[in-house]
Amino acid sequence: MVVGEVAVETDVIIIGGGPGGYAAAIRLGQLGKSVVLVEKDKIGGVCLNRGCIPSKALIHTADQFHRLNDLGKMGIRLSQERTTMDFNIWQDWKEGIISQLNQGIAHLCKENGVTVVKGQATFLSDDRIGVETDGDFETYKFEQAIIATGSRPFVPSFIKVDGEYILDSTTSLQLQEVPSSLSIIGGGYIGIELGMAFAKLGAKVTIIEMADRILPQVAENLVKEVSRNAKKLGMTIKTSAKVEKASVVDGQVHLHVSSEKHGTEVVVSEKAMVTIGRIPNTEEIGLSRAGVTMDEKGHIAVDMECRTNVPHIFAIGDITPGPALAHRASKQGIVAAEVIGGLPSAMDSAFVPYVIFSEPQIAGVGLSREEAEQQGYSVKSGKFPFSANGRALATNETEGFAEVIVDAKSHILLGMHMVCADASNLIGEGILALELSARVEDIALSIHPHPTLTEGWMEAAEAVLGHAIHIVNK
Repeated sequence: MVVGEVAVETDVIIIGGGPGGYAAAIRLGQLGKSVVLVEKDKIGGVCLNRGCIPSKALIHTADQFHRLNDLGKMGIRLSQERTTMDFNIWQDWKEGIISQLNQGIAHLCKENGVTVVKGQATFLSDDRIGVETDGDFETYKFEQAIIATGSRPFVPSFIKVDGEYILDSTTSLQLQEVPSSLSIIGGGYIGIELGMAFAKLGAKVTIIEMADRILPQVAENLVKEVSRNAKKLGMTIKTSAKVEKASVVDGQVHLHVSSEKHGTEVVVSEKAMVTIGRIPNTEEIGLSRAGVTMDEKGHIAVDMECRTNVPHIFAIGDITPGPALAHRASKQGIVAAEVIGGLPSAMDSAFVPYVIFSEPQIAGVGLSREEAEQQGYSVKSGKFPFSANGRALATNETEGFAEVIVDAKSHILLGMHMVCADASNLIGEGILALELSARVEDIALSIHPHPTLTEGWMEAAEAVLGHAIHIVNK
């Protein structure tokens, strides 16, 4: 390792090229700042290369494959030969998507004057970092820095992820064939999304969750349809259960599971996957040398401008307290960039949407009914089932509902949640409505196109007011 004697000077250093890091870099470039973006692997980070994008590609493929079973009721007759899934071809297709997006981000960075450096960065002081790459070592001097190093899967010490038998969410997306059986440790959104996808492709899936139900981070009434569909797919759900030991015996994974209901049992499967949470990547980047402090979980506290305790050093994304969501990281990155650029910008909104790509999808923004009541609101709510929606019936996607949560006194919307086949694309209306402090009448009086699933929002809002057209008003 050769240490550079002269530091390269730049306005801003960004450590990490994921959704938050590259968004910050591009915005800073637009604002005329000189920017060096350091990424140790591939631009786009975990989300693009090993998480959000490849997992959604798998979920979409599995959904298309599974839907073949329903074509007969629509009059479509396939040949009698058994339909199969070639995972090798799928892997090539997935990699093509990732490559296209990688190239697009690299092009945007170049066009906005961002210098991208591949290497491992560490703080040397509060105004210098060192970057090790291909045996060389460069020093960079900066005016401001943005830390965007993301997170990684948490794996208990007694479990060894080998990538062959015991997987994490990353290695599960690199499989060359669908396993005959798959045990998933953790029934949160990652475990449910990937578990349902593999079940649709033919795997016998078992979910093991410590909480008393799957998706414990989501309001219970939103999860019932997903639980029902998990059973339809032949999935086994073990709740209030804990994995005590994991081992590989004769090419099979043996999980020793304990629960009050069943005592101790051994769950045997071809593969096992660990999806019990993520931890921030903050240990090996020299934060102490920069004077940046962390909490006991490794998160970096920031203010609304994304500043750390060191005012000229910012932190964004999964390394900060809050939901580990790519769109939150992107927004934080833009806020940090604009603050550095001298613009009035802040993370001053409580409305961070969530999406779970389960079957059916769940999406929401704002408060659930229970949360609103706990905060002292007098609450009214309206719900419209998609079994009464023409578009849902015409596309054979009638599961789920739209729900709006309203302050009974002011009629201001407090939360909007949707469970349906396309909830991920429909939650945008809810986000905008809450950001604009809309009243329920604003949704109800807006003309929604027919026949579409968006009518669910209108009907749910009308249900709050007592005059929904396509359901009986209570």
